Amino acid sequence: MGVKGKAAAAIFSLSLSPVNASPLTHTHPSHPPSCQPPQLHNSSVVDGPEVPQVLDECPGQTFQVSLLLSHLLAAPAYTSDMLLHPYLSSWDELVKFMEALGPMVGLISKEIKSKTSIIRQLAGTENNLGTSHHTGAYHSVRSMIWLELNRGLVDFHRQTDSGCRTLLRLHRALLWLKLFLQKLAEMPEAGRLRNPSELCREAYQSTLSKHHTWFVRRAAELAFIAMPERGFFFRLLCVQNQEELSTVLTKVVRALGEVYDRTQKALEENGMLDLP
Repeated sequence: MGVKGKAAAAIFSLSLSPVNASPLTHTHPSHPPSCQPPQLHNSSVVDGPEVPQVLDECPGQTFQVSLLLSHLLAAPAYTSDMLLHPYLSSWDELVKFMEALGPMVGLISKEIKSKTSIIRQLAGTENNLGTSHHTGAYHSVRSMIWLELNRGLVDFHRQTDSGCRTLLRLHRALLWLKLFLQKLAEMPEAGRLRNPSELCREAYQSTLSKHHTWFVRRAAELAFIAMPERGFFFRLLCVQNQEELSTVLTKVVRALGEVYDRTQKALEENGMLDLP
């Protein structure tokens, strides 16, 4: 792996880990032992606007944007919850997307896989490895939060491998990818399509950079130079031009936004946006 690849790996492996975390001065909201875990009545219901049509399969591709969209649409549940199984399946497909960008993101994928593996292991242990993923305390984001708070598994002052802390790291990375894809979907201004490396840099600067040190932010300037050109993304998503790319990515970004917003709300309500 060359200098650019090593820089990229350093950046994004750290993007899923805390940097210079300091003790928090606030405490999390109280959760009396008598409170009940959230009840999910219809896990397939997505509230809000009409659900976008699911995309067709793209022949010959490891990454399937149609699968990504299907998982994202299956994740929202009830009024404000998120099912963890389709959420993690969405990350499986996003990992394939990043791996398709080349060897520079190899360690990024490994970091994300390690995070999704932590939550899956917690869910498997809770469900005794033989129970359906549709049951158990790690069934959804809110049921996981409820369980870990009531069992004292979330530490607001030091690093742990709790599901909530792990989810926060994935949540931050999801915002970066969402913003990058949103920018990639934009139609040209004055006939000019901006370079994906420039768009990825902007997405990073407004999201993950705030959690990184000066050194990592400087290294990012080198890493984004290795981003593939726009034609690569046409081929990856099986589209012919920017208009088709915009149509596909707009659907994906809309679904990503719903997933992100629901997760953000659940974490924020429980004071978990700054877990060390």
